[in-house]
Amino acid sequence: QVLLVESGGKLVQTGGSLRLSCAGSGRALRYFRMGWFRQAPGKEREFVALISVNGGTTIYSDSVKGRFAISRDNDNNVVGLQMNSLKAEDTAVYYCAADETYGLSRNIKGYHYWGQGTQVTVSS
Repeated sequence: QVLLVESGGKLVQTGGSLRLSCAGSGRALRYFRMGWFRQAPGKEREFVALISVNGGTTIYSDSVKGRFAISRDNDNNVVGLQMNSLKAEDTAVYYCAADETYGLSRNIKGYHYWGQGTQVTVSS
């Protein structure tokens, strides 16, 4: 069993930056592929970014590519999401997800463990 807890979400102005963190407990995250997803009001949950087990591969959605960066610190059991040049359309609840299946996945169904989410609001 893996418990994931996100933190760092808050109200920020357009063009600003924010860093989200996902802390894992129960098992070492070094064995899991990790992803960030988000869900805006009235919309389905969507893929944002993922990082491979060893951190060597990262993939981003087109909407955040070049602005967001996912990272992992396996020694401290933490996964981060650095968000820059934030836009109003980035407003959503951001979720951290983990799965120990081999390979990579942008699909919600590709992740077994989920955090409770952290709210990011971008306001002009």
